[in-house]
Amino acid sequence: MFYRPGIDDHGLPHNPFKAMVTPRPIGWISSQDAEGRVNLAPYSFFNALSDAPPLVMFSNNGGKPDQPYAKDSVANIRATGEFVANVVGFAMKDAMNATSGNYPAGEDEFAIAGLTPEPSALVAPPRVAGVPGALECKLWKIIDLPGQNNVMVIGEVIGIYIDPAMLNEGIFDVTRYAPLARLGYRDYAAVREVFSLTRPGQD
Repeated sequence: MFYRPGIDDHGLPHNPFKAMVTPRPIGWISSQDAEGRVNLAPYSFFNALSDAPPLVMFSNNGGKPDQPYAKDSVANIRATGEFVANVVGFAMKDAMNATSGNYPAGEDEFAIAGLTPEPSALVAPPRVAGVPGALECKLWKIIDLPGQNNVMVIGEVIGIYIDPAMLNEGIFDVTRYAPLARLGYRDYAAVREVFSLTRPGQD
């Protein structure tokens, strides 16, 4: 089959686009508003952009009734210029899901999900206590995308936290925490098995 998004009716029960671009890592973004109130929300449009300097992005889709522009995370980052991208392991899947609700601005998702905020080293927003790792970020740029309230937030990683228990002979071992990834529909995956490939020309 072939269809043109926004033009043709694909005829399927659900839009397959997000099921095809998978798996997508989850950016569990913690931020603070100008008054210091914390926010925690997962974004499945999340990834690294470069490593020198280290840049990450997440994309907000849609808005909410009490925010005139995008959602709380974007509003907070626009106001303060800081955020933390927390790494989500399988053990925290239910807590992550609890923070995905459409809560009023200023509501504390840490409390809703039974999570503990842990002070960050270089930015004001806290990380989630117990996560395998976290990226402390300074805002680099906010880019408006086509579509209503579609916004990309790009941050420069200025500090990296790693739980020492996740290190295996100096390697950040994803099998120790099983990263959670977003698929399509309501589906998720956990990475529990890895393999290596050598590029042509590499020893």
